[in-house]
Amino acid sequence: MESFYAITNLLYGYGERIDAGDFAGIGELLADARVSDESGRLDIRGTEAVRHLYEATTRLYPDTGTPKTKHVITNPIVEIDEARGSAECRSQYTVFQQTDTLPLQPIITGRYHHRFERVEGAWKITAHRFFVDLVGDISQHLLVPLGD
Repeated sequence: MESFYAITNLLYGYGERIDAGDFAGIGELLADARVSDESGRLDIRGTEAVRHLYEATTRLYPDTGTPKTKHVITNPIVEIDEARGSAECRSQYTVFQQTDTLPLQPIITGRYHHRFERVEGAWKITAHRFFVDLVGDISQHLLVPLGD
């Protein structure tokens, strides 16, 4: 169970960091990961590249320094190979947002597929792939059209 909790804490740490507007922290969390989308057009690696991706695509509000979102990550299905020190996880996400002009509402839902490796006793994310399933009003969340 120790590995399960370490892995799910990494998942939930991602949501915590993005909701805090901590793009440098996301870069660190995903430093060893291949970040990709379902189309395969997005393929980012490295701390600075990941940080830049989030800075270039996610709106932050000056009054809070955050995107005014809550990422709710649910239903993690974790498959762990303790002997090899590897794991995979499929989970779902729902992003809620509320701004001065947008009432609280879900703005996007989808799925995450992650891969993990245990390095020197600690689990690290090695792949962060996201899929978009349903899209609401994301006009106040993203700085670019979805898919760009």
